[in-house]
Amino acid sequence: MINVANRLKNVEEYYFSKKLREVAFLKSQGKPIINLGIGSPDLEPPFKATMLLRDSLDDVGANKYQSYQGLPALRDEIANFYKSRYKVSLSGQTEVLPLLGSKEGIMHISMAFLNKGDQVLVPNPGYPSYAAVAKLVEAEPILYDLNEDNHWLPDFIALERMALSKVKIMWINYPHMPTGTNAPNKFYDEVIAFGKRHNILIVNDNPYSFVLNEKPISIMRYRDAKDVCLELNSLSKTFNMAGWRVGMLVGKFDYLNAVLKVKSNMDSGMFYGIQKGAIEALKCSDMWFVSLNSVYELRRELIWKLADALNCTYETDASGMFVWAKIPPHIKSEEYTDLILKEHSIFIAPGTVFGSNGEGYIRFSLCAPEEVIKEAISRVK
Repeated sequence: MINVANRLKNVEEYYFSKKLREVAFLKSQGKPIINLGIGSPDLEPPFKATMLLRDSLDDVGANKYQSYQGLPALRDEIANFYKSRYKVSLSGQTEVLPLLGSKEGIMHISMAFLNKGDQVLVPNPGYPSYAAVAKLVEAEPILYDLNEDNHWLPDFIALERMALSKVKIMWINYPHMPTGTNAPNKFYDEVIAFGKRHNILIVNDNPYSFVLNEKPISIMRYRDAKDVCLELNSLSKTFNMAGWRVGMLVGKFDYLNAVLKVKSNMDSGMFYGIQKGAIEALKCSDMWFVSLNSVYELRRELIWKLADALNCTYETDASGMFVWAKIPPHIKSEEYTDLILKEHSIFIAPGTVFGSNGEGYIRFSLCAPEEVIKEAISRVK
């Protein structure tokens, strides 16, 4: 057996990759599993986007390699989207970099800015890939606490007390996954000032802006943001295009150019038809967002009923496509979700997937039809 690289010794397989194998096995044994654990949109993408993808297959050069920076029309449409939806002015040609999904951006940014031994501030709870990717590039993830008492926001006084000389990147993510918390304006001013004081690149991961959220915010809207910030975004949740793998990175040209040096050695561009479909999706009117959120509002009401039936409590003002709920005391999160899976054949994500501060919580996904959620409620009751 040839030994694997040392960098894999401290990195585990993604929780959902492992758990979905278990769920698939249970289904193969005839178990009627209801999956409320994964945030994979089940709704259709915009019709015009799908039609553009199909029609573009006949375009000359559609099947050739594409630019590493994406079609100029796609970059311009992303800039238009930021202008109309976030009130942020960007140059489509110098401040926008399309990605094969925003998840690859986490790796590309890390490879572009981190050296071995550098440190990275990672939210706890937060998206597991932030810490995993830091380890893969031989940097050190430093967890910073988020908790319910502080409304799932960083404590900047506590952060200032930390040794920060080795910190190169700070990951933030609002609306927050998994809790759904929105950050106030004051937070963005504080985190930008924090980044400037300590020469830390602040990266805002922002894929949930338009799901059950009345006031979408980009960190790029705030003063001096381009000096120390990058923002990841995605069409996966906003336009139900998760499998298309269309994301974007926006920010200062110098920062994007560093990321492009990595990206151009990792892929050969985004498929032409997907780019054409993405351009059309970004042009969607207000009615698209109203329609999308009307579906999620109904589903969320049902998930709240399911949470009630499981004796969980939750906040009703959260955004995004999940419900973050506190479980009954005296039981661990993973024990509770395993019990629900065993007794009711319902898969829900334990809060500890997202960090130790997720203990005592579980996360429900809204990516299931109403009738499926109603069936889950009936099983529990």
